[in-house]
Amino acid sequence: MTHMSQVVGSIPSPSSGSFNLGPLNIHAYGLMIALGVVAGVWLMGRRFEQRGIGTKDDANAIAMWGVIGGVIGARLYHVATDWSKFSDDLVDIPKIWQGGLGIPGGLLLGTFFGVWAIRRRGLPVAVALDCAAPAIPLAQSIGRWGNWWNQELFGGPTTLPWALRIDAAHMPKGYAEGTTFHPTFLYESLANLALCLALVALSRKVKLRIGHLMASYIIGYGIIRFFVEGLRIDTAHSVGGLRWNQWVALAAIVGAGLYIAISSRRELPIEAEAVEPEVDAETELD
Repeated sequence: MTHMSQVVGSIPSPSSGSFNLGPLNIHAYGLMIALGVVAGVWLMGRRFEQRGIGTKDDANAIAMWGVIGGVIGARLYHVATDWSKFSDDLVDIPKIWQGGLGIPGGLLLGTFFGVWAIRRRGLPVAVALDCAAPAIPLAQSIGRWGNWWNQELFGGPTTLPWALRIDAAHMPKGYAEGTTFHPTFLYESLANLALCLALVALSRKVKLRIGHLMASYIIGYGIIRFFVEGLRIDTAHSVGGLRWNQWVALAAIVGAGLYIAISSRRELPIEAEAVEPEVDAETELD
């Protein structure tokens, strides 16, 4: 058994993963995802208008399909990579409010649905994806707080001042009550917010080729996920000493890096040829 004294000033966990709003029982996990989507759609809509390729209504319509594909893909990825939890109880598969969304699957299917919606509305796909690039980590930054509400996907034990307290009902096997853990939801949330701001700044300050901002997001998130995944102690398939999601992150980093390297050698238009209007830093994310 591993025991650590409870850290003064550590991050508490909520007493419940849901709360009542009048007659409604709100699942906080789903609420965090919904708030993240709202923030992401807002930013994508602003960037559509700044680039002059579409409207906020376009962003809303595209995001609706992207979210549908993202939720389906994320759940299917989670179920496929953790099949032992569902093989004997298939009715649990659609219960996404209990947690269990695999970001890689969500990004893959969500992008597929999103591209389909972009084409339906007649918008330039690559430019639209670049507009969406900072919006995705903004949504992820907020959505990750759902893990805090569910007391899940935290890291290994630590006595750092920002350690996370977990109640007895959610304490993993092998750890004594009072053990505190790395709040990986917080690490990923803050890192995603920083990535969002970095991508916004990059798009304004650097002449990028069309498609490179989305590739930069993939590289940035891949790096974040690789290191955060390495801290987590939840059960996961491992290959060659790395968790499966770490290999997926590495593949994404390499793939996006190769895309940037190869496309940079070709005669392709740069974003400066379809550059968004200059905006003040104060209004970019107000």
